[in-house]
Amino acid sequence: MQGVCGVQELIAAEVMVAFVILCVLFSLLMGSCEGQLQVGFYSNTCPQVDSIVSDLVREAVLSDPNMAPVLLRLHFHDCFVEGCDGSILINKGPQSERNAFGHQGVRGFEVIEKAKERLERSCPGVVSCADIVALAARDAIFMANGPFYKVPTGRRDGLVSNISLASEMPDVNDSIQLLMIKFLNKGLTAKDLVLLSGAHTIGTTACFFMKKRLYNFFPGGGSDPSINPNFLPLLKARCPEDGDVNARLPIDEGSERRFDKNILNNIRHGFAVLQSDASLNDDFLTKTVMDSYFFPMNPFSFEADFVDSIVKMGKIGVKTGSLGEIRRVCSAFN
Repeated sequence: MQGVCGVQELIAAEVMVAFVILCVLFSLLMGSCEGQLQVGFYSNTCPQVDSIVSDLVREAVLSDPNMAPVLLRLHFHDCFVEGCDGSILINKGPQSERNAFGHQGVRGFEVIEKAKERLERSCPGVVSCADIVALAARDAIFMANGPFYKVPTGRRDGLVSNISLASEMPDVNDSIQLLMIKFLNKGLTAKDLVLLSGAHTIGTTACFFMKKRLYNFFPGGGSDPSINPNFLPLLKARCPEDGDVNARLPIDEGSERRFDKNILNNIRHGFAVLQSDASLNDDFLTKTVMDSYFFPMNPFSFEADFVDSIVKMGKIGVKTGSLGEIRRVCSAFN
């Protein structure tokens, strides 16, 4: 009997060791064995976080309506490099991530910094900059008549920000196959690609990103044949071949300031402004996803599915628990 007990104790000890090893491995992969993201993470430590961020975003968007898509884009760009950890906010010289070619035109840093200042006065050292970015994107969407949703929080700020790490950002000139690979590498599906591309329902782009598509799509010149022939003259008028590359045009023709599925309908009919959006028609799966939102009997809504995808995106590579830090200012490591 004593021998049996000894064996049982040995087995129990081995099981415990195995559990600890698994927990450590899980910690390395997911951030920590504890402290994963959760809605209401700051309910006890900083209950005013939502109101402070939403009030500031409201001020910013009422002052500049373009700030809604700007803050949404900032969240996307942060999450696609090193995960949703505020790495894009660091401003420590030319090698900082924010200076990467793939982040051209990304703005909104001052809004995040201002929110951080207010939060530091109310609950110092508690709320991460990464969480502020995620919350600000949610409030920006709502300010553009989009859905309001609950944001799981508990992210910590990353300790790395390097321009070289942004080399795999999705690009407007990427093929649909490359876009799907880049999204898959982040744990996102073809459906997520369609829905997150739908974020282009609000905002503008620069003519700089249109030059190749309008005038040099083929060697020797020419326009992208997927552009609706009724739309091509309008695009060329807005972005002349020798015109200002910084001039801006709406990405969602006819609905650039309202969050809705109009962008998908435009893409389906050749009215996509960005080449990466137009490429959603080049794959059977992504095209089927787009078409599904216009089936009369589809029980799912674009807005509800978009929420699922952006919440999913907001969990990419998060640092939680003892990983990372809570920055005092968002533009610099502690």
